Amino acid sequence: MISLPKPEVILTHESDLDGLVSGLLLQRLARHLFGETIPLEAYHYHAWRLREPTENQAWVADFAFEPRLDKPNWVIIDHHTTEHAPQRAQLIHDPGKSAGRLCYELCLSRGLGTPILDRIVHLNDVADLFLEEDPDFIVAGDYANLVKVYHFWNLHALVEADLEALVDHPLLNVIATKRTIEDPIGLAWSRVNTVALSPTVGLVNTVVGNTNLIVYQILESDENPYPVLMTLYRRPNGIVAASIRSRNGEALKVAEKLQGGGHPNACGATMPRSIRNIPDAIAYLQQVLDPGRSGGESPNSLESLFEAIEKK
Repeated sequence: MISLPKPEVILTHESDLDGLVSGLLLQRLARHLFGETIPLEAYHYHAWRLREPTENQAWVADFAFEPRLDKPNWVIIDHHTTEHAPQRAQLIHDPGKSAGRLCYELCLSRGLGTPILDRIVHLNDVADLFLEEDPDFIVAGDYANLVKVYHFWNLHALVEADLEALVDHPLLNVIATKRTIEDPIGLAWSRVNTVALSPTVGLVNTVVGNTNLIVYQILESDENPYPVLMTLYRRPNGIVAASIRSRNGEALKVAEKLQGGGHPNACGATMPRSIRNIPDAIAYLQQVLDPGRSGGESPNSLESLFEAIEKK
């Protein structure tokens, strides 16, 4: 059984279901081990890179291991690729499992498993690892979309930090209805409204539908010329963020150019704080990803897309 130090804080990824599952499971484990609720903090990639790891003891989930986290009494539970071997920190790492699964295995070793948790962790695995052949793939995508649509802390408040309350939550009916009606409409529109950020990176404009599924369907199309596809969205605080996808590992290199991170084929980045709207983000991305680009519009007329994206 792995020995774990008592953390001052639990740190997790704010952008997706895996971060929520990981954070709540680690809080449950800490409560079981130490008899108190340890504070939970969640971050998007950009804010995470800016956060100083000042605590003497901490647990980190769903963030890649890096040298600044290599501290005594720090535990990192993660599945992202890393080039660093821990010298002082404790790293629990398996790229073939979601971070939530790794956290759940720690819970199981302490007798904290339940059939309902088995279910939510399985669905999180399928969604986060994008296991297209799994029979629960569509349902798992609906669960993942709960975080995309309603956001981390809103869901955290709605379920009162009770992970089991997510299973069969009424909001899943809303997600399923949106998927059935919006996805076909959104896919057809997005196919003809994808523009070049560089010769190898395309920007997929979306107006309705499950953005992840739409992007993957476009990636798989023989008509798509871009190995990497990106979508942009504005967070409630006005910060513009990018979601980056590929099929053969190219996405992570693009994210790293933008000071972001994630998986080889599914990752994200946050635009600099000076960029507060989508048109400025597109101009910035074209400059970073294709610095030799000459002026002029892309074939699909960026001006018309700017208006559509800003009105979403």
